Amino acid sequence: MTAVAIAIFVVAYTLIASERIHKTTAALAGAGVVVAIGLMTSDDVFFSRETGVDWNVIFLLLGMMIIVGVLRQTGVFEFTAVWAAKRAKGSALRVMILLTLITATASGFLDNVTTVLLVAPVTLLVCERLDVPPAPFLIAEVLASNIGGASTLIGDPPNIIIGSRAGLSFNDFVFNLTPIVLIALAVFTLLLPRLFKGAFTVDPERAAEIMLLNEREAIRDPKLLIKCAVVLAAMFAGFFGHSIFHIEPSLVALLGAGLLVLISDLPQRDYMSAVEWETLLFFAGLFVMIGALVKTGVIERIASWATDLTGGNALVATMLILAVSALLSGVIDNIPYVATMSPLVAELAGSIHNETQSQALWWALAIGADFGGNLTAVGASANVVMLGIARRSDHPISFWEFTRKGAVVTAVTVAVAAPYLWLRYFVLA
Repeated sequence: MTAVAIAIFVVAYTLIASERIHKTTAALAGAGVVVAIGLMTSDDVFFSRETGVDWNVIFLLLGMMIIVGVLRQTGVFEFTAVWAAKRAKGSALRVMILLTLITATASGFLDNVTTVLLVAPVTLLVCERLDVPPAPFLIAEVLASNIGGASTLIGDPPNIIIGSRAGLSFNDFVFNLTPIVLIALAVFTLLLPRLFKGAFTVDPERAAEIMLLNEREAIRDPKLLIKCAVVLAAMFAGFFGHSIFHIEPSLVALLGAGLLVLISDLPQRDYMSAVEWETLLFFAGLFVMIGALVKTGVIERIASWATDLTGGNALVATMLILAVSALLSGVIDNIPYVATMSPLVAELAGSIHNETQSQALWWALAIGADFGGNLTAVGASANVVMLGIARRSDHPISFWEFTRKGAVVTAVTVAVAAPYLWLRYFVLA
């Protein structure tokens, strides 16, 4: 059955990558096949934490999509778009740099999917004002979100898994990963002009028009904006303190969405129109197919093979974990990969007597999984969400258009991370 699970995943992934059929159709068809042939049961699909649909991801997305729908009615996205364009003096390149840095910073304090949902509408409006294609900006932002999310315990779901398994605190992540994230972001920023060459031509008249706009006039409903600000502040407190309050971020998002719907008194069409149902169904199908790989032991065998190659050498283990994690996290969702890899890394780290070097294995796993999410269009949840937003706004981004850029960024950032790990934990330790 192992070979069958691999074959189904490869066929579905090939269809997604080739775009011969819609990616949601391919994912749901693959999920249907693994269930129909008995690889996955209803318990495996709906109730298992190891192999089933990750409902925390699904409902976090749903809650944040509804909140974005409510926020859209206030005019705050138009306000932010005009503000960003004016601060950049109408330069498309400066707008991209500004928005990517905002995205990366926000992703360290919120999960990167939430950040993408909040930044994408602003980006679409800025590009409309400047009359430039939004696809390069959207791609750049989601790449930045995956880099920035690596900096903290709560920035990316794999970090939460690693922190729990290794007993690492929020401060541990900040102290060990923020430096390499800042370095990677600096390199990424320098790459932007070359990576998106030809995407920064702006009509001077358009730029001049933007400088004359008053961003405050964009706010259509100040009272609703205040309500949204209060609810979002409470939600962010819930996100930061979810480990203290023992409330999952998905529940925080749903509670916030429900409260905003209740106090906004908006018609249903205003906020439900922002829900990307196709994206949610795509995730559900993808989780089921990956669950089949987990259940049949495919991911565990690959991870075990990787750890066996280390031969007890901490440096070799660190670099191997970094490379394998970056590669596999770009092909399959990094959440189940990290969940499967964590016990193996824990066993390997326990055999290394030098505490600093044993921790390096965990940082290699986190960096590889987070940076590796940029490798392909389905490597991270934020990528899929961004592509869904682009498609619905009539600016579709193909699998290969994203992957060509993402592969370059992944290769460069992982290449930068390797000497960082070597110097910090093996040379200067």
